[in-house]
Amino acid sequence: MSGQRLAVEYEGYLRHELRVAESTTGTYVAEARRFGRWLDASSLDAIAVCGVDLESYVAGRGGSEQLSARTISRIFSSLRSFYGFMRTAGYRSDDPSHDVERPKIGKHLPEVLEVSEVERFLNSINLDSPYGLRDRTLFELIYSCGLRVSEAANLELSQIFLKEGLIRVQGKGDKERLVPLGDEAESWLRSYLREGRPLLLKGPSAIDRVFLNNRGEGLSRKGMWKRFRGIAERAEVEGKIHTLRHSFATHLLRGGADLRSVQELLGHADISTTQIYTHLDQDDLERAHKAYHPRG
Repeated sequence: MSGQRLAVEYEGYLRHELRVAESTTGTYVAEARRFGRWLDASSLDAIAVCGVDLESYVAGRGGSEQLSARTISRIFSSLRSFYGFMRTAGYRSDDPSHDVERPKIGKHLPEVLEVSEVERFLNSINLDSPYGLRDRTLFELIYSCGLRVSEAANLELSQIFLKEGLIRVQGKGDKERLVPLGDEAESWLRSYLREGRPLLLKGPSAIDRVFLNNRGEGLSRKGMWKRFRGIAERAEVEGKIHTLRHSFATHLLRGGADLRSVQELLGHADISTTQIYTHLDQDDLERAHKAYHPRG
């Protein structure tokens, strides 16, 4: 069967059956199409390829340059998803990607801000305009509720329950979770909805997005990243917008929250994803031991 035809079927499977997040779908489909073109050019059938064929494919991806272990691992993750689809569709009963040894990748610990740095970042936002009130509320919500950038960008008025102090977040794979606002986030959100957002609306717009840009449309992820960079530079804070979410999780654990609760608040499907924050906390303990213990 044509590799390109399989890639088209695979895209439909990700979008309509698994309902995978758009960004992940785009990455996996792009890899499947590239793999499909290689199969067709090599006169190979995806139904019949083996681990050796996959090794040849990956080896040829880098051309004259050697691919990094992280890039190779990402390629194999895409191929594993692709062959998972083929098994579900009944095209194969096995997964040839399991026959290939994948490179080991060093564990990457996410960047985290100290509480004082988060406060400095938030307090440096100029509140003299509705845009400043929007930004203060936006980044407060990301930090206080541990939101992904896409979750904040897609947040709608219908997902806010101020009376109950909750927001309903639509995460990866359209999975929903309820997250408590906290007093600070609730206060800023009330102020923005009352004093800031109405000034950002343009004409008789019925748009339901919470955070709006200067055209009265939903603020994009790119717009959020741009605003974060500008504020971070003024506040002399190093990090990315996602660092606020990492800081949310780490600060919860430092405060005594249990791992399962943090998993639920972050919307992680697997607790092993959340466990990376326990390593960060362990680093803190080791630093404290070395700094303050007489045998450190």
